[in-house]
Amino acid sequence: MYNFASVVNLNQPGHYFHWSIFTISIANLIIIGVMVVIFGLAIMLPFPKIKAAKETKGYEEQLHIHPTPSNGMWTNKLRNFLLKILPPSKLLPDSQPAYVASWIYVFGVATLAALGIVVMSGIILAIGGVSWWHENALGHFFNSLHLWSVELFMAFMVIHLWGKFWMAAWRGRRALTWMTGVLAFAISVLDCFTGYLSQQNFDSQWIATNGKDAINSTGLGSFFNLMNFGQMLTWHIVLIPLILILFVGVHILLVRVRGVSHPIQKAHGKAEKKALKLAEAADWRGPNRRYDILKEGVTAFALVLLLTVLLAGLLSSPDEPPVTVATWAKVAPADFMATTASELAGTSETANYGTPYNHGSANVQKVGISWQMLTGVQQPINPAQAFVLDPLTSISPGNAKLANALSRYRTASAMQQKTWDQAYLNAVTSVTFKKGLPVLPRANDGPVPVLVSSELAMAQSGAIDANLLAQQPFYGTNYTKPLLFIEDGSYFSSLAKEQHLTGSQWGVMNETGSYPGQPWLWLYTLWYQVPSFSKSPNVDLIAIYLTGLGTVLLLLVPFIPGLRDLPKWIPIHRLIWRRWQTKPTIHSN
Repeated sequence: MYNFASVVNLNQPGHYFHWSIFTISIANLIIIGVMVVIFGLAIMLPFPKIKAAKETKGYEEQLHIHPTPSNGMWTNKLRNFLLKILPPSKLLPDSQPAYVASWIYVFGVATLAALGIVVMSGIILAIGGVSWWHENALGHFFNSLHLWSVELFMAFMVIHLWGKFWMAAWRGRRALTWMTGVLAFAISVLDCFTGYLSQQNFDSQWIATNGKDAINSTGLGSFFNLMNFGQMLTWHIVLIPLILILFVGVHILLVRVRGVSHPIQKAHGKAEKKALKLAEAADWRGPNRRYDILKEGVTAFALVLLLTVLLAGLLSSPDEPPVTVATWAKVAPADFMATTASELAGTSETANYGTPYNHGSANVQKVGISWQMLTGVQQPINPAQAFVLDPLTSISPGNAKLANALSRYRTASAMQQKTWDQAYLNAVTSVTFKKGLPVLPRANDGPVPVLVSSELAMAQSGAIDANLLAQQPFYGTNYTKPLLFIEDGSYFSSLAKEQHLTGSQWGVMNETGSYPGQPWLWLYTLWYQVPSFSKSPNVDLIAIYLTGLGTVLLLLVPFIPGLRDLPKWIPIHRLIWRRWQTKPTIHSN
């Protein structure tokens, strides 16, 4: 595996901060801290003064153009409607309200610039192929560009949302503008999540095997399989980006149509409040200032690209090799043998998981209603058959000892199989190895030792990995079976614990090494740290419900009394608009 050299090595072990019920990586704290500092600087630092220009006249008034009669033509009607709501002077303005004089306004265009770099670097990675960035230095560099442009995109978007919240940017019939922005953020989180799943490295394996429990609890796991690399890649590079770009485009058009929200004013009395509400929805009537929207966009793109290249060159990107059945069997053969025996005995986690894999109940969650049970078994998996007996059958021709052991095990009664399995499970705890071969104490375990030792040899050769993927009828992109098998052992989770990726350590947020992960998922991971929730067998469904509720509240802020009034009660907006000295006039029409 090629390790892309970088100036700062973030692949070294991470450092973590523990406080009360929280354990979070220092890398993520740094990211959050930097975002808070940037937000503070944006509202505190003075904005460059630009000479004010005269108020811009309306588009028709400037060019003496009057809409032509429609004459019943749909084309004319649509054109006139578009000219009315979005004339060129709004679509490509050369002036903006004088109160737009704060660094906080910059983060909207910075978000778009970062999104452009995300898309371009993603296209290059897609052209190179799924394995290119794992094996090639140039590919790894473009992956680093993609990673850091995503980090910047999400950071800028969050800062942009912070600013718009404290500006109460939904005022003046701009609720839809706010809502499309929140939806774009939510969709971006989902796209980032599928991006992590598409990496095919250790981090993506761990996120997939843990994230599946939450998705399965909603019933969506039958159709949205986090362990199917091909499916996640399709969502990440095709389906979700189309939806995201649609919402971003609508959001931008709404900003151009409605304009930016006016400075917050206080009104007293019913009449004055009504007049203020009308004024906030109307076009700005105060002084404007020069504004070159194209120059701002090009400058923002160049600066964000430069920052992304610097971050990619200095810090590179993580790529911890994936765990395979072969590496597991070689590094931890005792754990592999015990896990294989548990698959045969039907005592493993997968064997008792429940829907969508089988009819067990160990991982079926229910809060009021069980969405898992409603969807049923859509991806049937019999671990004993799929993980052990079928792979061994494929190599049994020409191996008389193995063939006899398989025949003896399959023709035995269920009670006899259970007796053998339990005896072997007790004996395997004392396994030792002599010249690489397992040695167990004598037990009434029948043919099970031959089956498990043959499975170990087959796994160490890499044949189990190949067999589990070969069971698919078409393309081998679905890693559900090998990942479930690996997850049933303790070796996989021990590696994750060393990397501080487990759920009790805010694992979905963290990344391998000292790299920042996904701090924007803090709300979802928060619920796993609450003691009363973390001990519940329904914790994944609880986290989904509460995160969904939080997202809905954020989406509906413009309509929730009290929540929508916070910006007025906590006047951070005064810092944003502190250089706006002239108090706007409230017009009643």
